Amino acid sequence: MTPLVLLPGMMCDARLWFPQIAAFSGKRVVQTAPMNGEDICDIATAILADAPPVFALAGLSMGGIVAMEILRQAPERIERIALLDTNPLPELPEVAARREPQIVKVQQGDLIAVMRDEMKPNYLADGPDRSEILDLCMEMAQTLGPEIFAAQSRALQTRPNQVETLEASKIPTLILCGRDDRLCPIARHQLMHDLMPHAEFTIIEGAGHLPTLEQPTETTAAIARWLEAS
Repeated sequence: MTPLVLLPGMMCDARLWFPQIAAFSGKRVVQTAPMNGEDICDIATAILADAPPVFALAGLSMGGIVAMEILRQAPERIERIALLDTNPLPELPEVAARREPQIVKVQQGDLIAVMRDEMKPNYLADGPDRSEILDLCMEMAQTLGPEIFAAQSRALQTRPNQVETLEASKIPTLILCGRDDRLCPIARHQLMHDLMPHAEFTIIEGAGHLPTLEQPTETTAAIARWLEAS
């Protein structure tokens, strides 16, 4: 079976995909890749250097942004692509500007405060596992640390426009988002579906920005259908 490469979101690691890794690793090679670097294009190039010759690619949030750049750089190596809770457009100037004080705070030792007070509260829908998932998000952020936070923030500030990349792609595609995603709302995913009308477009109820953890059963089922699609 075609290997599957999974790309996590900002300040997340492979634990973001644990339910899906558990579901698929018995049947195919499953890899995760770190989001290390200050430039989306460079991050994508580094991942391609270590990836299988041909693979299925799924990315969530920043991982989806990098996945689109991988598709732009090497479309012949991507058998299929899944874009979860992400955004194909460049960062708005006002959003990029808001990152600057966050970077300063983190560099001064306030990573936990920034993640707890300014970022993670916007990630999740209300649900019985919200507190546990937030704790895991904090653990992932602490593991990665302030240097990764600053680098990823810089990369997101200068990310490229991938509208033409999506328009040109005809491979099997999954566009998926949580119904209550406030960071990358449904309208952004509808735009991607308009660019890729052949794609399956799935909205996960009871989930925000991290449906892989918030609603793992439904999200894994959608990914499984995408992996099996012809």
